[in-house]
Amino acid sequence: MGVSSVLASAAGGIQSAIATAARTTGVDFSYLLGQAKLESGLNATAHAGTSSASGLYQFIDQSWLSVVKKHGAEHGLGWAADAISQGAGGHLSVSDGATKQAILALRNDPGTASLMAAASASDNKSALEASLGRAATGTDLYMAHFLGLGGARQFLTGMAANPQASGASLFPAAASANHAVFYAADGSARSLSDIYARFADKLGAAASGTLPAGTSIEAALADGSTVVGGAGESADDAVAWAKSTIGQLRTAAGNTGSLLRPTPGTARLAYLMLANMEG
Repeated sequence: MGVSSVLASAAGGIQSAIATAARTTGVDFSYLLGQAKLESGLNATAHAGTSSASGLYQFIDQSWLSVVKKHGAEHGLGWAADAISQGAGGHLSVSDGATKQAILALRNDPGTASLMAAASASDNKSALEASLGRAATGTDLYMAHFLGLGGARQFLTGMAANPQASGASLFPAAASANHAVFYAADGSARSLSDIYARFADKLGAAASGTLPAGTSIEAALADGSTVVGGAGESADDAVAWAKSTIGQLRTAAGNTGSLLRPTPGTARLAYLMLANMEG
């Protein structure tokens, strides 16, 4: 099988995983597909250069631990949910380092990432609708993923009150990590309404298939993508490595194991696979 065929097969598997998550949670498939295209260009191993964001839906570490803690058990990830504890100030942690890395590595499994993204979107939809007093749009849900639920509430209420307010002024940290989203090519700060409209346009284009696969949110909205994949190896090397490690995973799991219900051995192997990809 050639590299292009492998990549096409991988993309088809990712869309199948998203469809399963949509059916399981009731979250709209088009929204989930569009979100994944914008976040990672459907690259399940993508990671950001300016934050801890990783995987198909670019969850940062704390956001991932939060959604797994809340929804993991209902999707076969009880071992992971039980390992996550909440400390002072709401900070989430995992006492065992290898277990923590195995949990974070699940962001790179399309099935797990899609389920957690859908579960998070469902929570955000209910919360936003209760707060805003109206139906939440796909763009509203994307803002909640991008800025967190509290940030989305602040963004949407701020936009309703003053659409021309500077987004960078309200969200300086997010603007620093996502320059192309908050600033135009000439360096001027984008308004809240402009940021929202651009997200809406690109989310719609991604869901409809008019945004090319492989386009991340930074690349979609402007130049200078911060999302990178793997360790810079050639496509042939990446495919060969993937075939080898998938074989190892199947052997370790006895051909019946799943990343959703791993044994300690397969959880550790998931961590080692991620380390190989990033090393």
